[in-house]
Amino acid sequence: MTFELATEVPLVIDTLERLFQPSTIARIIVEGLGKAAVYFVLAVGLTLVFGLMGVLNFTHGAMAMLGAYIGGLIMVLSVSDGTGALVRIALFVVVLAVVFALLTGFGSAFEYSLIRPIYDRTPMYQILLTFGVALILEEVTRIVVLSQGIQPEPPWSGAMGTAPAVFTERYDILGAPIRGLYAFEIVLGIVAVVGVWLFLNRTLYGLYIRAGSEDPEMVEALGIDVRQAFTIVFGLGTGLAGIGGVLLMWDPLWGPSALLAIDVLLYAFVVVIIGGLGSFKGTVAAAILVGIADSFTTWLFATGIVTFTGLPELTIFGLLVIMLIIRPQGLYGVEEVGGH
Repeated sequence: MTFELATEVPLVIDTLERLFQPSTIARIIVEGLGKAAVYFVLAVGLTLVFGLMGVLNFTHGAMAMLGAYIGGLIMVLSVSDGTGALVRIALFVVVLAVVFALLTGFGSAFEYSLIRPIYDRTPMYQILLTFGVALILEEVTRIVVLSQGIQPEPPWSGAMGTAPAVFTERYDILGAPIRGLYAFEIVLGIVAVVGVWLFLNRTLYGLYIRAGSEDPEMVEALGIDVRQAFTIVFGLGTGLAGIGGVLLMWDPLWGPSALLAIDVLLYAFVVVIIGGLGSFKGTVAAAILVGIADSFTTWLFATGIVTFTGLPELTIFGLLVIMLIIRPQGLYGVEEVGGH
């Protein structure tokens, strides 16, 4: 026992010394904010649908998977070896818009045709329906990609290879080598936060949504079609999931694959529950918390201090368990939200 303590104490001291170096702090924060931006985009659509509408949408991860594959297909067909970095980034922005439009339309049609008829039934109907559709979408995707000679697992390297070199290279920030992709994800995350906030707080439909989630009967009595507003919200939530999938297309830790559906769904639910159902502010805070925790534990593994490969996932789901014990409604959640 004395020998074990003698060997472990210097290791702990060395770890703390390395942790508080400016380069380490910069790496954890920048990479953590990049991860947080992706987590926010993946979770905010679920926040709108699950929190404000009370719909348990288990197709959310499958929509992100479709977004990654559709985005990857467009990029592979549009990009060649001679395509410059600026053109690739411009194409990526176009892909974001295309995927968002396609999946928003698909999500709106899905809500109108299948979800709307079961609003007045128990949540179990929503769970079974959306879970079944998610399985169908995942298996159809497997069939399609296999027919094109693309393996559904591991991630599609062809789509990941369309990323410009400026995103795959590392840049020195306070002595820390930071991948350029993280800075790009932070910018897109800020745009997403501002855009969703403006939609909820500065548009008429945002007002309808917030009012309809609190008292749909009163809103309908005022002559407002709440169901139409919810159809738009469901479509937007699906479109945001697709955008999240496109962001993961270039991420070396993710990439387009059939497994993306369940992974995205789990992480999105973690962020939404930690932040509080239906809370936009909570989703932002939870995404940052989860992103920093992910970055910190990834640093521990990358430096060889910890050899357990599942430490980031264990830490994130550990945060979820702690939150459910200490504050079940989440950081900014309330006792009861949404529903019909």
